[in-house]
Amino acid sequence: MRQLILFFYMAFVTQLDAQTNRLTPEILWKIGRVGLDAVAPDGRYAVFGVQDYDLSANSSTRILYWTILATGETWPLTVSGQSASDAQFHPSGKKIGYLADGKLYELDVERPSAPQLVSNEGINGFSYAPNGQYLLFAKTTKIGPNMAERHSDLPKTSGRAFDGLMYRHWKSWNKGEYSNLYIAPYADGKISGSAKNIMNEPFNSPLAPMGGMEQITWSPDSRFIVYTCRKQPGTAEALSTNSDLYIYELASGRTLNLTEGLPGYDLDPVFSPDGRYLAWTSMERAGYEADRTRLMVLDTRTQTRRELTEGWAFEANHPQWAADGQSLYFASAQDFTYQLYQVGLEDGKIRRITEGQHDYGAPKVAALKTARGTEEMLLATRTSMAAPAELYAIDPRNGAARRLSFATDEPWDKLPKGKVERHAVKTKDGKNLNVWMILPPNFDPSQKYPALLFCQGGPQSPLSQSFSYRWNFQLMAANGYVVIAPCRRGMPGSGQAWCDAIAGDWGGGAMQDLLDATDYAAKLPHVDPKRIGAVGASFGGYAVYWLAGNHQKRFKTFIAHCGLFNLESFYGTTEEIWFPHHDFGGAYWLKDKPVMYRQSPHLFVQNWDTPILVIHNELDFRVPFGEGMQAFQAAQLRNIPSRLLTFPDEGHWMNKPQNSVLWQREFFDWADRYLK
Repeated sequence: MRQLILFFYMAFVTQLDAQTNRLTPEILWKIGRVGLDAVAPDGRYAVFGVQDYDLSANSSTRILYWTILATGETWPLTVSGQSASDAQFHPSGKKIGYLADGKLYELDVERPSAPQLVSNEGINGFSYAPNGQYLLFAKTTKIGPNMAERHSDLPKTSGRAFDGLMYRHWKSWNKGEYSNLYIAPYADGKISGSAKNIMNEPFNSPLAPMGGMEQITWSPDSRFIVYTCRKQPGTAEALSTNSDLYIYELASGRTLNLTEGLPGYDLDPVFSPDGRYLAWTSMERAGYEADRTRLMVLDTRTQTRRELTEGWAFEANHPQWAADGQSLYFASAQDFTYQLYQVGLEDGKIRRITEGQHDYGAPKVAALKTARGTEEMLLATRTSMAAPAELYAIDPRNGAARRLSFATDEPWDKLPKGKVERHAVKTKDGKNLNVWMILPPNFDPSQKYPALLFCQGGPQSPLSQSFSYRWNFQLMAANGYVVIAPCRRGMPGSGQAWCDAIAGDWGGGAMQDLLDATDYAAKLPHVDPKRIGAVGASFGGYAVYWLAGNHQKRFKTFIAHCGLFNLESFYGTTEEIWFPHHDFGGAYWLKDKPVMYRQSPHLFVQNWDTPILVIHNELDFRVPFGEGMQAFQAAQLRNIPSRLLTFPDEGHWMNKPQNSVLWQREFFDWADRYLK
């Protein structure tokens, strides 16, 4: 009888969702994901990709699209069934190269035909030399023998041995394989001769696990390659954020470090059109992954370098040169949205180009030569909490934006949206706290709604106008919740001092910000103060665990995903040790033990009295699985209503469609149980 009732209930809910046209996890995964790949050398065309997911097959494909920038006319370049990525224009503009299943293909722009295979090397990324005579590509390369090769009489052994840290990273064990860079002679769609490894070292370029070809560039004359790498082995790598820019000369084979003496991250090198200047982003402080990204410039003639954004309180990301080489464009979060900016090469003056309650992604420059001179536009994806990514063309003179892609219209445009509001909340210590609030679709101000406090991760990650397919605020709102999303201290968007304020004090001002935002929301006429839950992942999971022991009856339930529960065990099992060294203040065994360890959530479990859902992924090496196990075990032994949800094939994030839908179903099942 129970199964029969459940069947009719699910049929009723399905029918109800169809009638009310409500956003569901399944619909969310039907929305295409747009990304900008490349701009033609003549500035007339662009290529972007749309990634679509097949929930039943638990997989995705990515189709490339060609668009004429002047008219917006668009058509597909590749076919469904083949997942195409990393599209690049050949320097002539007559061909487009792209990757599919690790193989490099080319399409003829002027005479469209079947794609031609250029290389089946197992390529992870590539770029053409500006003169069109070489191909540069990244390839996973085995460096040194594994244990089975060292012990030839034990060919089936699964043993691993390590002499330093970084023996596992993100969600993979170190198997002695690294992303190295290769160059090969190239002409007429073919590689001639053998490819040369210009590194042949046990280091990664691009940086693992999320770096791309934006970390590598050619000089305009094709004589040099500049690449990003952190050339520190084992334990030294685990303790350092010091990635450097290395320049490789093709003629001599020599490699030099261009950023020696700069101890933080150095990333995203780009040459000026004439090759005289090299720009890149650089973090000043060693071991701090959330330091302000400065825009640096090296004069290759004089070998002098300087900061172009000196004195500016905000980050400068994704630099791109203007066509005349006299300025650079970049993206930055100011007032908690990512906008586009321009900075002059000579005077260093910074001009904001765009405005609005949305985020722009990494820009690319389209420079079109006309009878009137060079006409320039910027291309970038744009998102908001109420709209997934689409491609826009932006006039850098006035910020006027024109939409170029419409991949998400179906089914997104047919769904009712929740209004996104910005609230200013005064904190207990007198700070101004920006709080985003997302209201349910068809909001009725006379009703009282349950609410979810969203605790952002990071801890120094932005809470701007991005569109998430995991922590989707529109999905929460569609399920009848008011979402409270505070930009607590520790986040980019209000200057570096606000971002730095959380270091060494996770359980202090940042937690009070969350409580202040909750108390503010609880007084709003449309929020039911007796039905508020707290949810979050990573550092947001830390916040949830901490609040569980310090919330003083504010919340009715908690949901933590891959959160830090015991800071001492986290320190002993995570992989990037520079992070706790900076944010915690050092190791837990120091004579003067950093105060952060006294803010560990596990020390407040005696106060737990509220139902909690613990979600943790078993391949998470950033916040290892034991953190979730400890939290669930503590809740069970204290007789707290609790559930442990795990995924053995996921890392710190949720990536697989069916796993993600299950995650969201369990999330709302738990939230509804205690808040509705």
